[in-house]
Amino acid sequence: MEFRYTLDNNLLTPEQRHFYDENGYLLIKNLVSGEDIERFSNEFAKICKKEVQVPGLVITRDMAVAKSECVPDPRTVYRIEEFQEDEELFRYCSMPQILKYVECFTGPNIMAMYMMLINKPPDSGKRPLCKKTSRNPMHQDLHFLPFRPADLMVCAWTAMERIDRSNGCLAVLPGTHKGSLKRHDYPDWEGGVNTLFYGMLDYNKNLPRLHLVMEKGDTVFFHPLLIHGSGINRTQGFRKAIVCHYASADCQYIDVKGTSQENIEKEVLEIAQRKYGVSTPTTLKDFWIRRGRLVKGERTNL
Repeated sequence: MEFRYTLDNNLLTPEQRHFYDENGYLLIKNLVSGEDIERFSNEFAKICKKEVQVPGLVITRDMAVAKSECVPDPRTVYRIEEFQEDEELFRYCSMPQILKYVECFTGPNIMAMYMMLINKPPDSGKRPLCKKTSRNPMHQDLHFLPFRPADLMVCAWTAMERIDRSNGCLAVLPGTHKGSLKRHDYPDWEGGVNTLFYGMLDYNKNLPRLHLVMEKGDTVFFHPLLIHGSGINRTQGFRKAIVCHYASADCQYIDVKGTSQENIEKEVLEIAQRKYGVSTPTTLKDFWIRRGRLVKGERTNL
């Protein structure tokens, strides 16, 4: 049997490889220990309390936090990104039990390109300014990534607690990784949408949607073209997950000008100018070169 989306390896069974080929994702149970997850959670809390300062860290607040009292703790953030300079959190990206699966998709030269810890806030919608901002529109991760080929990239997404439809689990459209990159923009939602939460403008909404129920420590690996998103957190707590997007170091950067990805490059550059005073001409490629970290093998291209 020939497989397109996984490389030959001694870890995945033929059944697992076939499942990923057909569906674009693979769920591995209990891959990260409860002890490690507690350590990640504690580090996140320290960052929120400003007990830890991390160079280059990007903190995103849910738009409802600043505009209302929907979330009582003002230190709470929706997610933190670019924690490659935080030794504790970056440990997730280089865990052997994660990388052994990643290598099945990327090969031996592995770059950790984009990492984040998501802290999806409660969003009951009972107060006027709570406008379901905790949801994430259906999208493809490749829209944000200026390198190829897509088949040598994979995302590892680990639940830091039980995640189901009540607190906004991942929803995926199985098999959509076989398609092409679609156009993305901000969805026209009542109440608005968080910064950089792009969604697909046109896709078949009649395709069956699968909700991934995950226990603490479960990890799902998925293709960057797989259409996915997450729903509203209807509970009173915060739903946490830790994530890393990996790519083969043998991938090549592309120029996104004139493509459907040009809008994301434009916004990233505008944010950089506004927040950090970056005025020299830069490209999306420049940002990813700075973000990427080698976690296994040799850094060849990226």
